[in-house]
Amino acid sequence: MRQSLATATFLSSAALAAAYAPPPGLETFQPRSEFTAVCKQISSAVSSASEVHFPVLDLNAAYVKDIGHWASSSTQQAACSVEPGTAEDVGTILQILGKTNTPFAVKGGGHASNPGFSSTEGVHIAMYKFSDVTYNAGSNTADVGAGLVWDDVYAALEPYAVNVVGGRVTGVGVAGFTLGGGYSWKTNQYGLTVDNLSGYELVLPNGTVTTVTESSYPDLFWGLKGGYNNFGIVTKFTLKTYPQTEVWGGLITITADQLEAVNNATVKFAQTVTDPKAAVLPTYNFLLGGPGVSLLLFYDYPTPPAGIFDDFLAIPHLSKDVSTRTFSDLVQAAPSDATAGTRGIFHTVSLLEYTPNIMAAVVNETKFWGQRLSLASGSFISYDVEPFLPTLLSHAPEGSSAYPPSRARGLLPLNIYYAYGAEAADNDMYEAARQSAAHLTQVAVSEGQDVADAALYGNYAIFDTPLERVVGSNLDRLKGLKAQYDPGNVMGLAGGWKF
Repeated sequence: MRQSLATATFLSSAALAAAYAPPPGLETFQPRSEFTAVCKQISSAVSSASEVHFPVLDLNAAYVKDIGHWASSSTQQAACSVEPGTAEDVGTILQILGKTNTPFAVKGGGHASNPGFSSTEGVHIAMYKFSDVTYNAGSNTADVGAGLVWDDVYAALEPYAVNVVGGRVTGVGVAGFTLGGGYSWKTNQYGLTVDNLSGYELVLPNGTVTTVTESSYPDLFWGLKGGYNNFGIVTKFTLKTYPQTEVWGGLITITADQLEAVNNATVKFAQTVTDPKAAVLPTYNFLLGGPGVSLLLFYDYPTPPAGIFDDFLAIPHLSKDVSTRTFSDLVQAAPSDATAGTRGIFHTVSLLEYTPNIMAAVVNETKFWGQRLSLASGSFISYDVEPFLPTLLSHAPEGSSAYPPSRARGLLPLNIYYAYGAEAADNDMYEAARQSAAHLTQVAVSEGQDVADAALYGNYAIFDTPLERVVGSNLDRLKGLKAQYDPGNVMGLAGGWKF
């Protein structure tokens, strides 16, 4: 049985994108003439299923939505935006871009934090029209369009009481998240998102539309699992599905006087809780002049076993929204869109475990950089603590994906996120993120954690991180795949991690 859910499921991502403000100066923006000529060539070559929007002649919500990003610093003024409506049109567009050597961008959900990774001054491809979710009950899989955010996917699958391994908070795009690895509320049970893929619809740089599976293209199937946008444009992902009940959890906000209690509860949870259905995500924030914690609790069942979350629930709190609810409702309880429209940057640290020393260092970094960066327009200084079971990477064989480069160790990502207002503060924010990540890594190394050269999660890592730190020893193999499937380096005209 195949059941298709049409584009009505896409409302949350489209509404979010449409809410982005136009970039400053858009009204007077004059794109380079050669890029405009390519835009017009594309407009005349694609089918009626696709749309092309221009910034001056067509200054409307469609263009603004297409180029808009969750972090305004990831938005550039493109010569035009293109919303392809078919995979074949994507192929036509890629052929034109390659022949004219025109820079371009590919945007799924628009949640990239690195500037230029999914934006351009050339041709901006927005994948919004790839917005179907199809549940395949016979194979326990779901076909998911590359233009969706995870909120849409969860809502579409909810009537069938199934779910996929995807993002943990609202507003995160399917495509970039999946192509980079994917840490989920369900990772302890089923691994990363890349461990739960069974196929892709991929448009190769030569314009060919192909279905990539482990049997049809085993090399590409491996490379796309952590290989980002180097091999073409993915228009559809096929993901394994799992039964989904209601879940338990939600958001608790906690003030500065309880930071030590949060630290202690987090370390105890990370070191003693082995139930794979249980997860926590404490985020240490410096906001409005002081530190605090946004704590997300999760249990993949309507009620958790007694005792698992008691230490967290006993901490005095400012607000609490914890209950039995749908998975979609829990994901949307996270306030991750509160800083949408500000400038921002991510960076990351990989750890083997969360210890009292690590947690104390996280608090110190939150305070130290919060106080300093608030003077440079920093509005939200954040450290996401992400404990998983040490077995999180054991759900797929060694060498089954390009990310992580090794499954011998269960690396735990820690996300650094700074939101701010002034473009003039960009370099200060980037350097602070680098220094903070280096310091936290050194704290871990000093207590015996072998993470000085550990792989870094590319969906969090700052833009100038060496590729060897993201894909490790897989780099040469990925370069070979890139040369085989994109000999003309068409995808090199787009931003992102490039082999």
